[in-house]
Amino acid sequence: MKKLIIILAFVPFFSNAQKLLGGKNIIKTNITGNLVGNYNITYERALAKKFSLSVGFRYMPKSTLPTFLKDKIESLADDKNLRLSDFQMGNFAITPELRLYLSAGKMKGFYIAPYLRYASFDMQVPITYDYIPPGSTEKASALFNGTITSFSGGLLLGTQFQIAKKLVLDLWIIGGHYGTSNGTMTVSNFSPAIDKNNSSQTAGFDKVINEINNKDYGPFKFKAEVNKPEYTVATITTTGAWAGVRAAGLSLGLRF
Repeated sequence: MKKLIIILAFVPFFSNAQKLLGGKNIIKTNITGNLVGNYNITYERALAKKFSLSVGFRYMPKSTLPTFLKDKIESLADDKNLRLSDFQMGNFAITPELRLYLSAGKMKGFYIAPYLRYASFDMQVPITYDYIPPGSTEKASALFNGTITSFSGGLLLGTQFQIAKKLVLDLWIIGGHYGTSNGTMTVSNFSPAIDKNNSSQTAGFDKVINEINNKDYGPFKFKAEVNKPEYTVATITTTGAWAGVRAAGLSLGLRF
């Protein structure tokens, strides 16, 4: 009789332990993204034995680009007027994802995950043009600020491990997405302000506007305009395809 009482006393403990081990919810963060200032959090919930739904949020505050990324953009853009030393970018993204787990465990093992992604990129783009102000040795510049948004869909392959009662590791093996984008950037500062009566300065700025409109930027289309004859406002609009890769990401999560 005593043994029965002891067993019954431990039933709630075993029940709670099972819930901790096999809970339907996971909150996790991507360690590799956090290390480079791309902060994120994801909530995943089991819908059935092999299916789950997750929503991820990502945020990177606006900052200058790391050197390796500046070099990459310079090689791709091939634009001598783009001053990357003062280029800044931040981003925000929401990623809903449906996962199909191929193993027997709930939210464990190898998975296939179709997903959608909405992303917004806050950008500061300094562009120089062919005019050197009196008393200066550097070209004049126009500082464009604006936002580019994208909407895309993709597929991710990965695997998720239970490493303790409450802890999981989620490894992205390979994935990618494709979609569309559009954006608008407007001059917030001309340095120096454009003098509409200075033909050398207006001609220099007109030249860079024409170069933007006539250059081939691959999948992106740019349209640049300036209000004439005032030369107080300039705008660049962009549309085009959008693509991205998800790979080698490692997330640590709490299961409950």
